[in-house]
Amino acid sequence: VLQNLSQTPVLRELLKEAKMTGTTVKIDSPDLCMLCCFSFKQEPQLIKLDQPGPLTLAMQQFVTEMQETKKGVVTPKELFAQVCKKAIRFKGYQQQDSHELLRYLLDGMRAEE
Repeated sequence: VLQNLSQTPVLRELLKEAKMTGTTVKIDSPDLCMLCCFSFKQEPQLIKLDQPGPLTLAMQQFVTEMQETKKGVVTPKELFAQVCKKAIRFKGYQQQDSHELLRYLLDGMRAEE
């Protein structure tokens, strides 16, 4: 899940900009094709970013490490600690479903907006 998120271009760009409070980010939507005949382009979305919370900062740090590291291994200790604060079910290193981690991670970052 974390490897996939770290390769999501829009998320990477938003997290890169999240360091700066009050930044407005423009997100261009790709062309969409409806019924293979009608294509339309949605207007770009403008998103004003607030001060990032601890989970968002930990995710930003993790994604940066994944993109820039020359080491073979990246350990998401801080990100995991922040997820555990939002969802205590992950404490104790019990086996969890990856979709649950994804849900708690994205919901937690959205709640920090």
